[in-house]
Formats: sequence, structure tokens, C-alpha cells
Amino acid sequence: MKVTLFLFLTCSMLLGAKVEPKIVLQPNIVLIMADDVGCEPIGAYGGERWKTPHLDALAKGGMRFDYCFSMPVCHPTRICLMTGKYPFRMKSGWGTFPKIEEKNTVAQVLKKAGYATAIAGKWQLCLMKKDKEQPARMGFDQWSVFGWHEGARFHEPYIYQDGRLRTDTKGKYGPELYVDFLGEFMANSKKANKPFFAYYSMALAHDVTDDIPKQVPYVPGKDRWMNYGEMIESMDDMIGKLVTKIDQLGLRKNTIILFTGDNGTAKRSKLRHIKGRQYEKEEVYSIRNGKRIPGGKGTLLDIGTNVPLIANWPGRIKAGSSNGALVDFSDWLPTLAELGVGKVGHKIDGISFAPALFGLSGEKRKVRSFAFSESRSGKAWVRTQRYKLYNNGQLYDVQKDAMEKKPIKNVTGPLIKQREALQSAFTQIKYPNIK
Repeated sequence: MKVTLFLFLTCSMLLGAKVEPKIVLQPNIVLIMADDVGCEPIGAYGGERWKTPHLDALAKGGMRFDYCFSMPVCHPTRICLMTGKYPFRMKSGWGTFPKIEEKNTVAQVLKKAGYATAIAGKWQLCLMKKDKEQPARMGFDQWSVFGWHEGARFHEPYIYQDGRLRTDTKGKYGPELYVDFLGEFMANSKKANKPFFAYYSMALAHDVTDDIPKQVPYVPGKDRWMNYGEMIESMDDMIGKLVTKIDQLGLRKNTIILFTGDNGTAKRSKLRHIKGRQYEKEEVYSIRNGKRIPGGKGTLLDIGTNVPLIANWPGRIKAGSSNGALVDFSDWLPTLAELGVGKVGHKIDGISFAPALFGLSGEKRKVRSFAFSESRSGKAWVRTQRYKLYNNGQLYDVQKDAMEKKPIKNVTGPLIKQREALQSAFTQIKYPNIK
């Protein structure tokens, strides 16, 4: 398998001239995206309530980003990742994907660059029973995804695999089936001497479906579904199984593993069915660095949009490192394209953070100066690591006021330029809902 990391330094650099290193590489890419998992539950980010040893090990052996931002809920985050475009540009209805963008996905870009491509877990870009071939049209060679709003995602899951409904899932656990599927895909790609893009779009740690006539199965031997903490620890177990498979296949040195989340931690999670659409629910909270942190999914607060980003590639990415670069979800497509030596042929909002993975910088490289996030209500913000400006004009110092209890009233001195720069960011992306 042709996998290289080559920093192309011209003769002028040897003579002392300033040139920007060029990243030329084509590793196997494993992208893991957890569902409803912010930074707070994860040990590597200071999480103390649950155990996440496998994720912590990836962070210890790689790089942790502190300023990665998603949308506040899952669907807009997913279409942003797929296309490199902010959701407001696509006007996509909930659980749908615009057909015009099917040719522009990250899977399409990597497939054209010579990658085998597969996804397992959550899809949520259509109802699979109505469009079983959508993943193929969007560039995935293989897929194994649960039927969103059709059946179970965890115990005895309702899974569509390569266009067909599986009939062998009784008594089985969905997350393990997704890992097994990706393991076989990686093994076959190795045999074919082809680099691969394996996208593990996790079902964990989102609670169960609540709008189907027949309730999905409880945890075997229990009178309830998994609680949030059990799902977090199962999430970590599945990541451990996937990493172990990569090691067993002898692919670790040629594989970059990336982990993130689609939005902040859930506020509550269903435990039991009572009747009709009534459920017993638990409040979800984390303990981070000794502080109780509530779930923030659905809000534009940091607890709703600041998500983990861990990158691991032994010998390539510096172990035990952290990075303060801004990243938003439009950046995934250009980053993976650069890693895979793929060409992006459509206009996007994203900026590759691949150089940050390897400690590269230079005057010629565009660096993200602001991140962007938006909610379905039309509320949005642009931000730096410290300051956040909403489209209604409210400015916050989120380092001092993470829960945004008091907007800055007297904008004076250097803050004037900071606000003006963020206002110009809204203009730059042509966000339509400035108030």
C-alpha cells in the first residue's frame, strides 16, 4: 500500500528562503464521530464521572484540539461535515440531504483520490427504507447503517447493509456489528492494496428512538435501556475494539485515527417506556475538573457546540500534544481531502487543519480566524477562542463567562476591533440573518 508522509522542501529552503512545506500523504483514514458527546464526559478533556481509557490513550499518544466547534444538533453538523459547507447554504430539511450536493461529499472526494470508502452506524440523511442506495450515490462503496426512525440501533438493531435489510441481528448488539463491519472492510481494503476511508458514525451515546409503534428492546437482563454513562463507556469500548482491529491488521503505522462528536452532551436520556410517548428519563451531567457540567445539546453555548477532536497517528502526530487552533465542522472535508491527496472541485467554507496535525505553519497557508455555528431558529455566532459574537449583536467573553450569563455592555478599547473583526466574519460568509 502506497502510504507516505513527505515534506517537500525545495532547494530554496536549504538556502534559507521561506517556503511552505507541502503535505503529500495518503494514509488510511478512520473517522469516528460519537453521537451526543461533548468534551466533558471524556477523561482526556478533564472528564471524571465515567471511564474512557481507550479515548484517553488515543489522546495521550496523539493530539487533542481544544477549540473544535459543531452545530448544536446532529443533522446540520453531519451535512456540514459531508460537504464542507455551512448548513444555511443548503436549506436542507431535517433528516434529508440535497441531491445537488451528493456529488460533492467527502466520500466522493476520497473515492476519486483512490480510496475505498465505507460508513457504519448512524446515517440520518434520509429514511433508508425510502432510499436504500443514497450512501452509494454519495460516494460510499459499502455501508451498514441503522434504520433511523424504523427500529433499534443498539440491541437487536434494524440495519441496512449495502442496500439490504439484515435479518440476522436478533440477540446481537448494534455497535459491535458496526465495528465488525468496518473491521472486515479494512481487512479487504488491505488485501486489495488500497487506502481506505472508514467513517464510524457512532450510534452511541444517543438514547433510543421514541417515535415508532413497537418499542425497541431493553438491555438484555434489565428492565431499562442503557443509561448515558453506560453508553459512554460502551462508546469507549467500541473505539478500543476498532483500534485493536487496526493493530491486528498491521495497519496502525499507516492509519490516522480521528475522533470527534456531532454536538454537545445530551441534556437527558430515556431509561424506560411508560406508555404511549411517555418515558422515564434521567438528567445527564458530567463532572469535569471537579465541576458539575450539565448537558448542553441543542444550545449554542460551549456545552452545546465545543466538541472533542483527537488525532492519533503514531510516529507522525506528536504524542501528548494539544492544539489551540480553531476548527469548525466545515473544515473536515478539506482536511481529509488534503490528507488523502484529493481534489475539492466545489466552493466550500472549510479550511484544512491538516498542517496543524503535523506542526506545520507558514505565511502562505490560510488559517481559520473565526469559527461559525448556527441553530435551526436562525440564531448563529462567529467566534475566536475567547470572544463570541451572535448575529443579534451580543458579544461574550466566553473564557470568563462560559455560560453566557452577561453580554459585554461597554465595548471599548481593543474590544472594538475584536467586535468589528467578528462582524466582518458574518459579512464574509454572507450569513443572511443579521439582526
